[in-house]
This record gives sequence, C-alpha cells and structure tokens, in this order.
Amino acid sequence: MLERLLPRQVDNTYTGYRLALWLLALVVLVKGGIGLGTMFNGHNAAITGDGIPLDTFTATGQQAFIALFAAWGLAQLLFNLTGVLVLVRYRSLVPFMFTLLLLEHLARKLIFWLLPLPRVGVAPGVWVNLILVAIMIVGLALSLGTRKGAEHGVSP
Repeated sequence: MLERLLPRQVDNTYTGYRLALWLLALVVLVKGGIGLGTMFNGHNAAITGDGIPLDTFTATGQQAFIALFAAWGLAQLLFNLTGVLVLVRYRSLVPFMFTLLLLEHLARKLIFWLLPLPRVGVAPGVWVNLILVAIMIVGLALSLGTRKGAEHGVSP
C-alpha cells in the first residue's frame, strides 16, 4: 500500500478505480471554489459559511481576520491546483493527493480544537466539510484499489 501512496515513478499510470478520479475532481472543484470565496468574499464566507461572528470584532480585528482568511484561501487554491495537475498529468499520485487533502483537513480540525474560533450556531460549512471528508475517504479507498485490466498496464 505504501507503494501506491508514494510511487517510485511519478507518471500518468493509474490503476485505481475511475470513480476515484471523478471524486478527486469534485473535491478539487469544491475546495477550489471555497478557496476563491475566502479570497474574494471573505467577510461573507466567514459569517454565512463558517458562522464566525465578524460583526462582533473590532474593525481592525475584522480586517486582520479577513486578510488571514484570504491568505488561507490562496493556500487552498494552490493546493487544489496541485490536485488538477495530479488529475491531468500525474495520476499515479491520486492516492497521495487524497491522503494530503485528508491530512490537511484533519490537521486544521486539530488546530481549531486547540485554538477554537468563535462561532454562532452550526454553519453550513460544517456539513459541506463532513461531506467532503466522506468523499475523500471513499476516493482514497477507491484509488488504492485495483480495477480489472489495470494490472496489465491499461490506463484510463
């Protein structure tokens, strides 16, 4: 399994199930959209998507939060552009990409558990993230599997 996560040769050879490619594309698309939303509409995304009461912050606190939110959005966008590169050119890294996406998500959850953000109620972003994590877990499992014909070098 380690050979599937960290292949010796990085190329476009992919032996997992094709559905995993579609799931990775979906995750990359949604998370890329979230990244753009936090970069260009951070105030609204923080309040409506994440339930963060920005209106209770001082003006400088809001500005600092929105700036950090936009920087995080840029990091997410670049991370997801890497996902596009994996889908288009380096499919042997699909399991690795799913693993990275899951690790990033879990590490972020750990950070917010240790350093909680103020929130109002349960925001829709919680449900979106739960669905994305489920998709990433299924995608990782499918990408680690071997479909018929793949062991003979047939690539999608």
